[in-house]
Amino acid sequence: MNYSLQKKEQYAYIDLEEAAFANDVPASFEETSRELFREGFNNLIVNMQVTKDIDANGTAILKKINRLCINDLGMLVIVTKDDDFIDLLESLKIPDLNILPTQEEAIDAVFMNNLENEFGAGEDDYDADDYDNVSESKEP
Repeated sequence: MNYSLQKKEQYAYIDLEEAAFANDVPASFEETSRELFREGFNNLIVNMQVTKDIDANGTAILKKINRLCINDLGMLVIVTKDDDFIDLLESLKIPDLNILPTQEEAIDAVFMNNLENEFGAGEDDYDADDYDNVSESKEP
């Protein structure tokens, strides 16, 4: 697999330099991703600007890596501007797969996801008992 890798505090950026996510590329991608997970990266941004095709094995690996990211409260973001490739990725029906046109938007999405997780994990200091005998108001 031809690629370059940049590791930042919040994410790992993989610049994939392959015309197709097929043959031995998905297996190499999975191995690289798993190494990144072991290092504590749960947000992966994969630049697929030059990628034009994906095979069945590539689809399975993308689904698996996407699920692993989500299970660890992270996200997998595919970066591409190729409308045909975007249509192909969307037709795969990979749940919650993020496809964005630029690296900057992908980085923003990762930061927003981290903020949502940070705020969502907090306790609201209210117990179920606090809501006893409370009904919704009928006023607008």
